[in-house]
Amino acid sequence: MWTAKLEGRPVPARPDGRGRPAAASGLLPRTAYSGLVLGIDPSLRGTGLALVELRPGCMPVLVRSATVRVPARRTMANALAEIHRAVSGFIDGAAGIRHVALEQTIYVQNFQTAQILGAARGAAIAAAAIRGLPVFEYPPLRVKQAITGSGRASKEQLARTLMALLGHGRTLALDEADAAGVALCHAFTWQP
Repeated sequence: MWTAKLEGRPVPARPDGRGRPAAASGLLPRTAYSGLVLGIDPSLRGTGLALVELRPGCMPVLVRSATVRVPARRTMANALAEIHRAVSGFIDGAAGIRHVALEQTIYVQNFQTAQILGAARGAAIAAAAIRGLPVFEYPPLRVKQAITGSGRASKEQLARTLMALLGHGRTLALDEADAAGVALCHAFTWQP
């Protein structure tokens, strides 16, 4: 079923008989996402970046990933500048990025944390917006659901599933795995 979904073909009925084939349900086949997606998991001290390429009929490929580590001794302004530079470098270093996908911030403990996360998101979004790239945002629950099938999956489960989907040999850092998850969530759920 995943192969059909990745290739943009109608998803066949489940082997256990539940569900209907796409043609019987009256739904039109979905156009598969094709191209590069930059996934971003924003954070002031550890922003995850992952560039994923998708082509119809092929498995997704992790082109490049990184974690932007900013030491706590650096000021917030310097950290935001570093995030902006890193996102800009990823975009400028890869011709043909179609979309940028970000993880939304859903729950924060206090107002100050919300401000800090909002600033980190703003630095990342600004780098994409300056270059005219469309930005899409997804809540963490939706990302986990799109990748693992369960919105309650742990970060480790998400990372293992991503390794299988991407055919990637090394274990991704958690921030990079979250960024790759956001990119694949966008590709799997995007509607033209």
